[in-house]
Amino acid sequence: MTVADDALALTDDLVRLRHRLHRQPEIGLDLPRTQATVLEALSGLDLEITTGKALSSVTAVLRGEGTVGRRGPGAKPGRRPVVLLRADMDALPVHEELDVPYRSEVDGVMHACGHDLHVTSLVGAAHLLAAQRDSLPGDVVLMFQPGEEGWDGAGLMISEGVLDAAGRRADAAYALHVMSGLAPQGQVLSRPGPLLAASDGLFVTLHGRGGHGSAPHNAADPVPAIGEIVMGAQAVAGRVVGPFQTGLVTFGKVKAGTRRNIIPATAYAEATIRTVDPAVREKLRDALVRYCEGVAAAHGLTAEVRFEPEYPVTVNDAGEFAFVRETLTELLGEGRFGEMPDPIAGAEDFSRVIAEVPGVMVFLGAALEGRDWQTAPDNHSALAGFDDAVLPSGAALLAALAERRLTQLAG
Repeated sequence: MTVADDALALTDDLVRLRHRLHRQPEIGLDLPRTQATVLEALSGLDLEITTGKALSSVTAVLRGEGTVGRRGPGAKPGRRPVVLLRADMDALPVHEELDVPYRSEVDGVMHACGHDLHVTSLVGAAHLLAAQRDSLPGDVVLMFQPGEEGWDGAGLMISEGVLDAAGRRADAAYALHVMSGLAPQGQVLSRPGPLLAASDGLFVTLHGRGGHGSAPHNAADPVPAIGEIVMGAQAVAGRVVGPFQTGLVTFGKVKAGTRRNIIPATAYAEATIRTVDPAVREKLRDALVRYCEGVAAAHGLTAEVRFEPEYPVTVNDAGEFAFVRETLTELLGEGRFGEMPDPIAGAEDFSRVIAEVPGVMVFLGAALEGRDWQTAPDNHSALAGFDDAVLPSGAALLAALAERRLTQLAG
């Protein structure tokens, strides 16, 4: 029996757990139902479990009982190796439009990014690893994390000590992310170096002078100015970011006024900024702040402009990537693991984990059976769908990475 065979034997339990999580999604850092479900799913396993203080996280340490032999490459002297596996748990403020039997029962909230599959895969990996505890020559930290979707849950868990939960710093860290439209079902993709972009927020408030819509000359109208900023920011990025660099500006929120014939006194806009180069990130920040303030001044307005750093670039360690590629090719078979030529502009707070510990995130194609992954609704869509069939692969993938890396590190 292989770990893949063992994972297949868990299929029914994994599907039930995933459906339960999907029906009861929660947003942000406080996920009491999700936390309780995870704790119940882990009950019966011999784990050292702690829960978060600032967030409803679950950290579980599985102590391996195998012997440590000759020290392997990358191991640190005088200690048993530690591998960390992470799953994010939070959902999105999206009203589900996908017609499935396990549809969300919470109005306006949906697991539109597949985090329910991440949690289920990590629970499955915990059961697989617990079954081979006697041969594990090290420890595994299971990181169940709330608040990935803009709440920096990883940063909070790091501040509460998740990287040292086993009593020593983890030697390697791994995570998977299901994708509804990036790859065929069951295909695994990743790359060494930058995998995902840095994410930052741009917040612009323009202050003018309100008035009657029939007499704009007697007011200081912020609406044309906010429109100019929304449209012109794209040109600013195009003139600051090099042709072979990444620098995206997308406004997702614009707000002004109450009625068509009233000129408002203020207008507001929010944008997300994506970059993969720290120098470009800084350059684009300065240019956008300067541009917004300049447009406001040209219209006789004042501006409050805030550039808020969010998640750093997700950078896969080159050595760990080589290990992951070899391990998953052997586990899944030839053709199931592919190397991406370029990063994508999404962002992840797992970036904070692998900035401290060498590690890798991989993408797992999870398009619904019968859908063409090339045209399927993407993650975050109200119609995004992820197939239960990938759950055993996700569990086996995480378990294999932990077991083989511990064995390699221990010698």
